[in-house]
Amino acid sequence: MEENTKISVAGNKGDKTRSDCQITLELKSTGGLQVEVVSKVKSMYGKSIERLCIKGLQFFDIEHAHVLVEDFGALDFVIMARLEYAIKQLKSSNKEFLPEKSGSILINTTKSLYRFTRLYLPGNSPSYMLNAGIHKPDGVILDLEDSVAPTKKAEARYLVRNALRAVDFYGAERMVRINQGAMGVEDLAYIIPHHVNLILVPKCESADTIRQLDVAINKLKRETETDNITYFMPIIESALGVENAFSIATSSENIVALALGLEDFTADLGVKRTQEGTESLYARTRLVNACKAAGIQAIDSVFSNVANLDALAANVRTSKGLGFEGMGCIHPRQIPVIKKEFAPDAEEIEKAKQIVIAYREAIKKGLGVVSLGSKMIDAPVVKRAEKTIQLAEKLNLIPSDWEIKINS
Repeated sequence: MEENTKISVAGNKGDKTRSDCQITLELKSTGGLQVEVVSKVKSMYGKSIERLCIKGLQFFDIEHAHVLVEDFGALDFVIMARLEYAIKQLKSSNKEFLPEKSGSILINTTKSLYRFTRLYLPGNSPSYMLNAGIHKPDGVILDLEDSVAPTKKAEARYLVRNALRAVDFYGAERMVRINQGAMGVEDLAYIIPHHVNLILVPKCESADTIRQLDVAINKLKRETETDNITYFMPIIESALGVENAFSIATSSENIVALALGLEDFTADLGVKRTQEGTESLYARTRLVNACKAAGIQAIDSVFSNVANLDALAANVRTSKGLGFEGMGCIHPRQIPVIKKEFAPDAEEIEKAKQIVIAYREAIKKGLGVVSLGSKMIDAPVVKRAEKTIQLAEKLNLIPSDWEIKINS
């Protein structure tokens, strides 16, 4: 926008627009502050929208302006984001018009958190954000990259920032996929101080990318006195990224997983992505091996056929068999299918119970060798069985006191 213009526009409008608004701001030299609201619910919320806009204008020391708010059911945090972006198109300011940070919706997560499902949410579309947590994904991804049009990327930062502060995702890990390169570094200022749990790094091809982000994040945290841990999940989407998977996986102590992006990877190879996945088998096994060697999680690519849930289930079973521990979701209906297929089944749980019980009995008796039937049980097998039990308990597939009930 040209520096001498006095009009700016932010937000979205149209027949299909929901939970959003479009704000047209005109700065003036006289006339005071005028707010015009066009909304189907103006009789109920018009005055509230006016007061919020006046508050925002005064916050940025604007004395004369006309604001047109075309409302399509936008909540306050959305209006605040759109208004701030419109103002900053016309007036330079380091101030931020922020919604109150709700402590009750903010969570800290751990490196070992199960990440079966991560639901992608377009970063410039508030309607997708509001009820995302109801579907119970393990994580929600507020996306600033591919799902946002290039002309809307700067504006989306304000909306994602406000969503991190204001939206209740019902315990889901709060993730943001940043942009590539310098634009991704710029994204950090809008998310790091606002309790993001995890950053997805798209098209990551080298360990240096993560190290540079680590330096930038630590600097931001010192400047903003932010103390929560921010984890990384680099997305491997190219042949070079696959070959560098292990060095990327070990480039920061805050990396919890590598994710695979097969749409871009197959394009990089110059092949078509198929449902059978033979063209990506090398990449998938290479990534899993790198993750296991580094002691982090391996997350498989999204399954793009939203309508075919049977094919999705089969794909998850294959993914689990290769060693993956989760998958991205592009639609809420995929969440229960992915969770079910990644969860341990009855046979896996029963076998894990037997191994754990045999191991604990051997320890009690002071035995140096543990066996189950005719098979010897070594430490890695016990560790895997214990992990299966822990997961089954977390998913309420068995009670936490299952061993006590067996022995009683």
